[in-house]
Amino acid sequence: MAGTKIEVSGPKSLFSNEFLCNSTSLLNSRKRRTVEVRKPVAATAALTAVQIVAKLIELDSVKVIPETPVQFTVSGQVTVEYDAMEQMKELMFNWWDSSKTTIDAQRGVFLQLVSSDIDPRTGKAKVSKEAILDWSRDLPINADKFVTHEVQFLVDGNFGVPGAILVTNKNSKELYLKSITLEGFLHFDCQSWVQPEKLHPEKRIFFTNKAYLPNETPKGLRELREKELRELRGNGEGVRVLSDRIYDYDVYNDLGNPGKGLEFARPVLGGQRRPYPRRCRTGRPSTKSDPKSESPVNDTTPMYVPRDEAFGEEKKRSVDAGSWKGMMNNLFPFFKHSIESDSVNSFADIKKLYKESRKHSNFPVESTADAFKFDPPNIVSREASCCLRDDEFGRFTLAGMNPISIERLKVFPPVSKLDPSIYGPTQSALREEHLISHLDGMSVQKAIERKKLFILDYHDAFLPFLNSINAHPDRKAYATRTIFFLTQMGTLKPIAIELSLPSTNPFKPSKQVITPPVDATTCWQWQLAKAHVCSNDSGAHELIQHWLRTHACMEPFIIAARRHLSAMHPILKLLHPHMRYTMDINARARELLISAGGIIESLFSTKECSMEITSFAYKNWRFDMESLPADLIRRGVAELDPTEPHGIKLLIEDYPYANDGLLIWSAIERLVKDYVNYYYPDSNSIRSDPELNTWYYESINVGHADLRHESWWPNLSTPKDLVSILTTLIWISSANHAALNFGQYHYGGYVPVRPSYMRRLIPNEDDPEYQNFISDPEGYFVSSLPCLREMAFLMSILEILSTHSEDEEYLGDRKELSTWRGSPEIIEAFYRFSMEMKAIEKEIEKRNSDTKLRNRCGAGVSPYQLLVPSSEPGVSCRGVPNSISI
Repeated sequence: MAGTKIEVSGPKSLFSNEFLCNSTSLLNSRKRRTVEVRKPVAATAALTAVQIVAKLIELDSVKVIPETPVQFTVSGQVTVEYDAMEQMKELMFNWWDSSKTTIDAQRGVFLQLVSSDIDPRTGKAKVSKEAILDWSRDLPINADKFVTHEVQFLVDGNFGVPGAILVTNKNSKELYLKSITLEGFLHFDCQSWVQPEKLHPEKRIFFTNKAYLPNETPKGLRELREKELRELRGNGEGVRVLSDRIYDYDVYNDLGNPGKGLEFARPVLGGQRRPYPRRCRTGRPSTKSDPKSESPVNDTTPMYVPRDEAFGEEKKRSVDAGSWKGMMNNLFPFFKHSIESDSVNSFADIKKLYKESRKHSNFPVESTADAFKFDPPNIVSREASCCLRDDEFGRFTLAGMNPISIERLKVFPPVSKLDPSIYGPTQSALREEHLISHLDGMSVQKAIERKKLFILDYHDAFLPFLNSINAHPDRKAYATRTIFFLTQMGTLKPIAIELSLPSTNPFKPSKQVITPPVDATTCWQWQLAKAHVCSNDSGAHELIQHWLRTHACMEPFIIAARRHLSAMHPILKLLHPHMRYTMDINARARELLISAGGIIESLFSTKECSMEITSFAYKNWRFDMESLPADLIRRGVAELDPTEPHGIKLLIEDYPYANDGLLIWSAIERLVKDYVNYYYPDSNSIRSDPELNTWYYESINVGHADLRHESWWPNLSTPKDLVSILTTLIWISSANHAALNFGQYHYGGYVPVRPSYMRRLIPNEDDPEYQNFISDPEGYFVSSLPCLREMAFLMSILEILSTHSEDEEYLGDRKELSTWRGSPEIIEAFYRFSMEMKAIEKEIEKRNSDTKLRNRCGAGVSPYQLLVPSSEPGVSCRGVPNSISI
């Protein structure tokens, strides 16, 4: 019999216009079949049994070809980071290799699409056939940094929407996969290193940019979601290598090097005796001399950070360039000083470290002599040979490098919280007669009631460690308290400084109070006292406020987020820019900055006690007090006031850090509130998210294990709770860190104003050095400062730490919004936030021009710009990056 052949042709593009315009029946087509259709046979009135069987056989002879699905091609663009030199090396290697044919068969990047749907026959996710990407035959010698390659996937017609891509790298080197885009609109923002299969045989999993809460995950992606998180957590065993992507916890047992000698041994931080946040586990073996200490970094076991947390090439170049420049600045000036004295004899010796300001120079072009000198910091650009003025001293507590230590004085005299059986009497030596002449006619009690007295209190932070510090011949320190009076102009005026030493001699007072000068002698005593306060403040800033409260305390939240929040989780997508580079810079700090004999111990007064001081301070750290409003209220510099724009009233109206910070805090809070409420409409949605709750639980109970039983930890039960937690984390990572970090060179780069340590105490009349002090007070002052070589070293480090890299990402500049392509509410929220950052920038500029605001505007006063959101690369003393990246 003649028949008609019916066939659905293919393949065609899964996302082509022709396909999308086809009927629903074609979209739902499940089979590709070829059928021979025969003419119908007329029924007869009566058929014998034999005839019936014959007719059934004839009908059954209709041939049905085995069913196979319709197939389509899906076009993709794969963008990878390209290194022309490395590609040339690999190409030459393959060309010379005698087994090139075999290599060709195995080389390339293999990609598979994974459907969001499961196959009903297998119960597993549907996957496409592998597509192979091999660019080695087409070497783009002059390619840009990122190169996009075309790739074609073949999928069945019932494949569904791709939700993930599996990637296998069969090349010999790691590959940086930037992004994959399917048919121009389905995006995979990968931003990750893919290791060679021979090192990591597991296929890498990349999900589409669309965010899913765990209970909303498409069925085809659920198993992959869990698998990816299991791989990131690892098994807690073995030595981590640089290619790993495993996140785990450990104590700080890697700061010492006992193998070099007892002087390089350091106690373990983390545990009941010395509580501390946890850091990323590296798995390096223990030292032979101390099984509790992890062996130091070496060529065979370099410092580990998960591969995707490591600095990018631009960041590396920026840090390396800064290090090189710092080395040049540090070394070249001392080729001359290697045969001359390295001591400081006058302020003129210090001034020679800096370039001459171009506007004061007769030579418009930088001289050779100036090439290896330092740029004058902002605070010394006009007065380069002076000590710290009282007005600057007060201003820097509100608008300087460390604006978060000042507190309102509530009890007078101040009382120590240290154990008196160990550290002596708790009473302060400060008395009303020390203050009364500076209070505009008020008594001390009246000034306290009117909220006019403030204190910078480092007594308890430093006193337990002074015996160790002062045992060094070149380190001398006090535990200081400084009282400030809030003037009618809104500025802080220092009116008394208490200097305390450990009680060693019952017949010699261990505390002394120095007040503003009345003659030449007391003038220099006052300058020395302020220098010692600034030395305390430098150490407290670098170790406690900066390192501990931002870098160290943030790391556990990052580790827990990587371990328990899927790449698809909306909260990870929100936090992702605020975690960038933090683990890498923390690892570098453990290796170079805070390690035994490292930069901090070399350049600050705290020496080998440095990290123990941070552990001592961590006992009083509270996450619920790290939000800006809570911190201001805790320090007594603000009060709750619902009538104020930010819900609090500042008791120091012209407080630049707080005023500018509250603008940013409120903008972050509004963004986070819009974001959280979109994904979590009620408390039940919070409770039903296992990834979110496990992240927060582990951040506390493992990452901050030594404080896990504290009752002050915020609950996570409602959307409001989550808004508060996330706003605090983003604030710490961005604006708070920026305020503490990027002013280090300009506010700390002139050592007489802010010495990192002092070498001499203030002599009393019965001290042998007193006559030297009387005869040459300036000489005594500058000889108390670090030597010229260490000044240059300190300035080099501060310059590196204050530098913005070329690839810095600033608050409000969220580049990748395709995640929320189908969520206009989220995109609008990010847009509003970006516009708010621009408005804040304008508002800060306006404030810096307001002559009524004397803490940020006036003759010789540098504007406060540390919380201006944007910045150019370099040392700008402004700019708020998204994350703790330096």
